Amino acid sequence: MFNSALVNLYTTDIEAGIRFYRDLLGFTETFRTPSEGVPEHVELRLGGFTVGLGTVEAARRAHGVTAEPGRPAMALVIWTPDVDAAFARLTAAGVPTVQAPHDSGNANRNALLRDPDGNLVEIVSRVA
Repeated sequence: MFNSALVNLYTTDIEAGIRFYRDLLGFTETFRTPSEGVPEHVELRLGGFTVGLGTVEAARRAHGVTAEPGRPAMALVIWTPDVDAAFARLTAAGVPTVQAPHDSGNANRNALLRDPDGNLVEIVSRVA
C-alpha cells in the first residue's frame, strides 16, 4: 500500500538547514525543487532515513499550512559511533546546544542540540 516515508521539517532558512544536515551531520541530498536557485523543498538521506526540509513560504502557498519551525513536538534522533566527538565538532561549528553529552541509561550516551530552525536533534551512541 505504501512504499516510502520521510519526516518533513519546515524551515525559515533552507540553505542553513541544508548545510546543517548535509555538511555537519553527513546526510546526502537526494531531491530538490526547484532544481535551480534557492530550493523550496529538499530531501536528504542518512542510511535508511530521509528528512525533508520545506520552506515556511512553500508550506503556506502549496498546502495552506502555517508552519512554525522550532516548536519541538519531536526530536530527530541520529546515532553516531562517538557522541562526544560529534558534539565537539557540532558545537565548534556553532550549533546551539541544549544538553551536553551524558550517560542516559540503557547503555546509551546522548546529547541534545538544535538545528538552524530550533528543532531538537538528539545524537546518541552506545556506551562501551
